[in-house]
Amino acid sequence: MSNDAVIRELSTAVERDPDAIELRLHLAGLLADQGRYVEALGHCTAALNKDPANADALALLQQCSAALAAEPAAAGEGPAAPKDGFDWSTAEKEVSDIVQPAFVEAPADVVGEDDYEVVQRSAVRLDDVAGMADVKQQLELSLLGPIRNPELMKAFKVSARGGLLLYGPPGCGKTFIAKAVSGELGANFYQVGIADVLHRWLGESERSMRAVFDTARRNTPCVLFFDEVDALGHKRSALSGNSGIRTVVNSLLEELDSAASTNDGVYVLGATNAPWDVDAALRRPGRFDRMIFVGLPDAEARTGIARFHLQDRPLSGIDLKSIASRTDGFSGADLAHVCDTATQLAMADSVRSGEVRPVTMADVDAAIAQIRPSAGPWFETARNVVEFANNDGTYDELAKYLRRRKFR
Repeated sequence: MSNDAVIRELSTAVERDPDAIELRLHLAGLLADQGRYVEALGHCTAALNKDPANADALALLQQCSAALAAEPAAAGEGPAAPKDGFDWSTAEKEVSDIVQPAFVEAPADVVGEDDYEVVQRSAVRLDDVAGMADVKQQLELSLLGPIRNPELMKAFKVSARGGLLLYGPPGCGKTFIAKAVSGELGANFYQVGIADVLHRWLGESERSMRAVFDTARRNTPCVLFFDEVDALGHKRSALSGNSGIRTVVNSLLEELDSAASTNDGVYVLGATNAPWDVDAALRRPGRFDRMIFVGLPDAEARTGIARFHLQDRPLSGIDLKSIASRTDGFSGADLAHVCDTATQLAMADSVRSGEVRPVTMADVDAAIAQIRPSAGPWFETARNVVEFANNDGTYDELAKYLRRRKFR
């Protein structure tokens, strides 16, 4: 059996049993022998996450690091890496070649021929969303459960028409959750922002909104996801009479109202950081009539976020649980910033020494000391909304969350 075949077999075995350290290190050794040092580094990192003191993993990590640092640029492809530094651009390209995207192109019989650029197939599932058990349960009760059980929907005389609005502080994974819903349903995913529909010429915005829904209808089942709904569907009372946004709101309402007939198989989701700025008409029955609050990541979610943002990087002695326990109150975006900052610190040290140094807890400690949670201003606004604008109970879920977090 050739080395390539052995590597394929070992890769499959490691995927089946990610905790098999010896098997993973054997694979890393074969990859290093073929000069695939970045891939080998990824497996060394995974092994060190499980066993930080593993001598074989540390030795192989050093071997790969030294090889990458010494490896000159290929002839004709630009200057060689500086002798006193590490050619990070080469390593970055190699990493991008092995990291699998969250989306895969859908087969031709699933996505319309003219819609490849905007409609995707999500490989993300709810199991990929770490923690957030309350959010998952609400998604199951309000959307996924009924859709998966059409006979029950018929028996209880309920339907999946209308939309679901995810709201909460910025950087907490609302878009990722929408992609996970699409993956759970085995549906196409079509993400729409304000730049996709708002145009300067009279009538163009309305035509764009119709085109968005027509594209989703051509590619059913389809999760049609409107990002920043507060921008697309801003309160009309707060808009000037000649505002182009007003016509967009009216067009969106018109398309949503056709859900009973022409939108079969189109599941409309929206996300917003400011639900209080969304036009009330958009939250009536048949439109975005269900709301789910997506709060700050819990400890389990923070562990998963840190793991995701540190994967495929050279690591040593990283304690994910310690990171999670010390970042309570951080959003997912804040945690990503912590991981990127820690990596930059290790990278800067490596550039100075000319030898790759793994990211350590000392780098993470320094990053956490530099970064402060960013969601504070959002919760100040949310507290005022709960206090003075929750007469109809719309934000009861948010109010309970604020009480649990002692924001009020």
